[in-house]
Amino acid sequence: MALTTLELPYAEGMVWFKKVRHLAWPMLLESGRVDAASAQATVDEEVGLGARFDIVVAAPVAKIMHRHPTTQVHANQTIHHTEENPFQVIQQWLTPHAVDRVADIPFAGGALGYFAYDLGRSIERLPTLAAEDAPVPELMVGIYDWAIVVDHHLGRSSLVSHARFSDHATLHALHQSLLQSSPAPEPVAFKVTGDLQHNMDQAAYALAFQKVKNYIRAGDCYQINLAQRFAVSVSGDPCLAYDHFRRLSRAPFMAYLQLEDTAGAPLAVLSMSPERFLQVIDRKVETRPIKGTRPRHADPVLDAQAAEELLQSEKDRAENLMIVDLLRNDIGKVCEVGSVKVDALFKLQRFTNVHHMVSIVRGLLAAKFDALNLLRGCFPGGSITGAPKLRAMEIIEELEPHRRGIYCGSIGYIGFDGSMDTNIAIRTAVISNGSMRFFAGGGVVADSDCSKEYQETFDKASQFFKLVAHFKTTN
Repeated sequence: MALTTLELPYAEGMVWFKKVRHLAWPMLLESGRVDAASAQATVDEEVGLGARFDIVVAAPVAKIMHRHPTTQVHANQTIHHTEENPFQVIQQWLTPHAVDRVADIPFAGGALGYFAYDLGRSIERLPTLAAEDAPVPELMVGIYDWAIVVDHHLGRSSLVSHARFSDHATLHALHQSLLQSSPAPEPVAFKVTGDLQHNMDQAAYALAFQKVKNYIRAGDCYQINLAQRFAVSVSGDPCLAYDHFRRLSRAPFMAYLQLEDTAGAPLAVLSMSPERFLQVIDRKVETRPIKGTRPRHADPVLDAQAAEELLQSEKDRAENLMIVDLLRNDIGKVCEVGSVKVDALFKLQRFTNVHHMVSIVRGLLAAKFDALNLLRGCFPGGSITGAPKLRAMEIIEELEPHRRGIYCGSIGYIGFDGSMDTNIAIRTAVISNGSMRFFAGGGVVADSDCSKEYQETFDKASQFFKLVAHFKTTN
């Protein structure tokens, strides 16, 4: 079926998101484009991360929510419950509506949403030890029939759809509504109403850190990604928080999701992820694991020294290589034999608050597999668990006080055309029930230093601290 393309004035994705956010389950994916005049750092060109597209969706024809072992599908004014594999449930909505890919259109309908870290419980058998004081669904994915795509390279915005569920009259009516400049309701001011709390002080972190070292010495694992959680009481419109956050810091895989959970309670997800998890285009697979971090400095000399120290660090290079090997194995399960290659190793990636070390692994999806097979086979990403993955997840469940929820899961899309792009949900906050929660962590290996690893969690969370301070002092 031919793609319907209705042109819109060129504007960033947030402009279009605000025009559709009154509809059900609006979601925004942003590419982290930064104007040339901006003083903020962008991703190094040598790493090849694009900053091309923003994607806006709303009003899904189906809402899919999973909480082990049950998946709910809200569609056609009914609710269907099943204990089928949630990845298969999504695929059942995609396969009958398959279309050919259209060049320069990343997403024109399909599945879009989040896959929480704890969705791993539907893939592997894991212990139940960590507290779950802020439960959210382990998967929230909408099936969308249209999207607004902003192409920053071509300077154009378009409403696009293969009209698998909508008629053309409905699409044209939506297009006309987008062109109108109707005033939006005044948002309720976002406020931070309490003090920031974290679930591991330095002594508690040191105890967990030592247990990781013991497991490594015993041969249980090679690396564990150990994280702590921060939480603060908030009120008001979460979109205002995201809009400010995106001005503080840009990243290649940003997202804002405005949802309601299975009980109808509001749930917002703010993500400034620097890391791609999995991409599929024309069956070509790519993953970009990040391992290795140094804080940025205002002094350019100190900043350059920090970057060089990261690039020369044997520990960080070994840690990065360990995860590269894990991901080569994961994507190799569903890729053509001999197609998996490491195309870049130990490259520098600069962001507003930190330097990162990134590698690039690519492969070719085997004919009998699809993007959801790949996602399930690699989930959750090895860069945020450790190695070996299953044992690392068991140790994380034992040592981290609270379940991770969406943190270290993935946000992204799988199109009717078989394309996929997903992030690793780090630098990600969840706002629900009057609280904003976010995590920060890092990989612990045999020669890690406890004080440095603990400080790294604060370095990675620094932009969230600025966000909290802004809304605490200005309201």
